[in-house]
Amino acid sequence: MTNEELWKAVLGEMELSLSRATFITWFKNTVIIARDRNSVVVSVPNGFIKEWLENKFNKKILQSIRTLSPEVREVKYAVGRPKPETLKHDISKVILEKELEEKSTPADDQDIDSVTNLNKRYSFESFIVGSNNELAHAASQGVTKSPGRMYNPLFLYGGVGLGKTHLLHAIGNKLFSENRARRVLYTSAERFTVDIVEAIRNKTIEEFKNNCSKLDLLMIDDIQFIAAKEKTQEIVFSVFNELYGKNKQIILSSDRPPQAIAALEERLRSRFQGGMIADIGIPDYETRLAILRAKCNLKNQSFEDDVLSYIATHIQKNVREIEGALNRVIAFSQIYNRVPDVKEVKNILNAYLTTPYRKTSPQTILKSVADFYSISINDLLKRSRKKEVVKPRQIAMFLLREETKLSFPEIGQKLGGRDHSTVIHACEKIRGESAGDEPLKQELVLIKERVYNSLDR
Repeated sequence: MTNEELWKAVLGEMELSLSRATFITWFKNTVIIARDRNSVVVSVPNGFIKEWLENKFNKKILQSIRTLSPEVREVKYAVGRPKPETLKHDISKVILEKELEEKSTPADDQDIDSVTNLNKRYSFESFIVGSNNELAHAASQGVTKSPGRMYNPLFLYGGVGLGKTHLLHAIGNKLFSENRARRVLYTSAERFTVDIVEAIRNKTIEEFKNNCSKLDLLMIDDIQFIAAKEKTQEIVFSVFNELYGKNKQIILSSDRPPQAIAALEERLRSRFQGGMIADIGIPDYETRLAILRAKCNLKNQSFEDDVLSYIATHIQKNVREIEGALNRVIAFSQIYNRVPDVKEVKNILNAYLTTPYRKTSPQTILKSVADFYSISINDLLKRSRKKEVVKPRQIAMFLLREETKLSFPEIGQKLGGRDHSTVIHACEKIRGESAGDEPLKQELVLIKERVYNSLDR
């Protein structure tokens, strides 16, 4: 297997587990540049991304590489892409090379507009509308008809791989194609934070804010990432007010509604809630089947209805996993030059198939709740009565009861030795409120998604 093939396989796995915005922020312009028996060297664009991959993603990258090359024991990262002659050197020497200017450019970069960051492949025409996303789709189309005046800001939220990023790009592409003079920018919150850090370091933050204030359309993906980042929130607030005051369109996406983003300044939360908020849920069977048929048409592939039905029935989490499963089936078809039947598809998708119910652990639930609300597990256990802790604690009690079937006294012990009556009250409160509170219901779905995604890692 070549270095290029190995890294493509790694990127494919990483993209399935991350939001599109996060994936592009940290993995765009990365490539394996050297490899020996035990080590792999990956080229990255700058030092910030190098540090992030080392600290946040290295373990998963190494695991992915070792499924294909078990002999690899270490992944190293080098800033810039060395010249061809450097690749002849020993890996340890490659690591010591100084930062180089040349950067890699993935083949699909031709789909990305260098000015707007918009992916040209995402459009309203290629977006499959179902009961899970019809409100978000209608609101997005409404924005294109009256940008800056209807639904400003537009806030889309939902789990990973459900189509939020697709809609952001579709809006941007539509408005930009209608008027090429429009100043449009799509970015992720992570990328926006990186740019702010760089601007502060280079003492160009006022220039950065001035450039943002000239935009006609600003779209920030995964806005929950700015939680607890004071300086970033300050800049976002400033830019938001500047654009909003000029009736310029702002679109945000998140994995949760504004009120569920912990450690978000109240003034920003208020701004985010001031426009249109629309959620995107998990697609139903009919929508999943329609997505598969659309993808087949796009890729000029044809499969029997029972094959597509099998995929739609067993791949349920999100659109990205549906497409990933279809790509596996297409690859099989191309390699063996024949169309697989349902039995073969079952074998092909063995790793993708919905796993049988597995009982999760109390610790996994506590960690998922704490991570979702950007607090620590210790906060859940303490006696604090702060509202930003009380609600997550009650939700943790509810989920412990629902997902692990622990007794009320056992749950009380898990959460700092609380009395069983406190647990009963919390469970009844969350169960009652979730019946009529759509945002709370969505929060519970997203937290459960985190819980069971963690079992797949």
